[in-house]
Amino acid sequence: MSDLLAKSLIRDVPDFPKPGILFKDITPVLHSPAAMAEVTRLLADDAREHHADLIIGIESRGFIFGLPVAMELGLPFAPVRKHGKLPYERIAEEYALEYGTNIVEMHIDAVDPGQRAYIVDDLLATGGTAAAAARLVERQNGKVCGFGFVVELCFLNGRKAIEDYPVCALIGY
Repeated sequence: MSDLLAKSLIRDVPDFPKPGILFKDITPVLHSPAAMAEVTRLLADDAREHHADLIIGIESRGFIFGLPVAMELGLPFAPVRKHGKLPYERIAEEYALEYGTNIVEMHIDAVDPGQRAYIVDDLLATGGTAAAAARLVERQNGKVCGFGFVVELCFLNGRKAIEDYPVCALIGY
């Protein structure tokens, strides 16, 4: 999928958020209705192919890409958020960071038993957040039918953390 409009719009920002990091900035994609339509269609096609019943978006850019996919497919949307951001009863999963850990949460009624959840985020890096989101779905007796990402940083081997699931990454670096 190297000929995607979205790929031509992603810009490199050197030394962000710290020296030595080459950040892949997706905000120009958000600025282009045509690129957003392209990304939404492709992720929706993959979710449809995996018979999704529910779209999950990982905070925060997973909301930006996941909600249009849910709307395109006429499916419910549920957020996975950082610790302490959801108002209702929730379950939590901890995951490893480069230095330390973090926590993501989901409402306890976000996934019905047996429901097939397709998890969306903007970027697959190490896969820690994605794997934690999958565990949240499965703790509610749902099934993860696939993952959809706009960008994958292939050199970080994030697929290894979610190797038991189908993964669609539209753009790889």
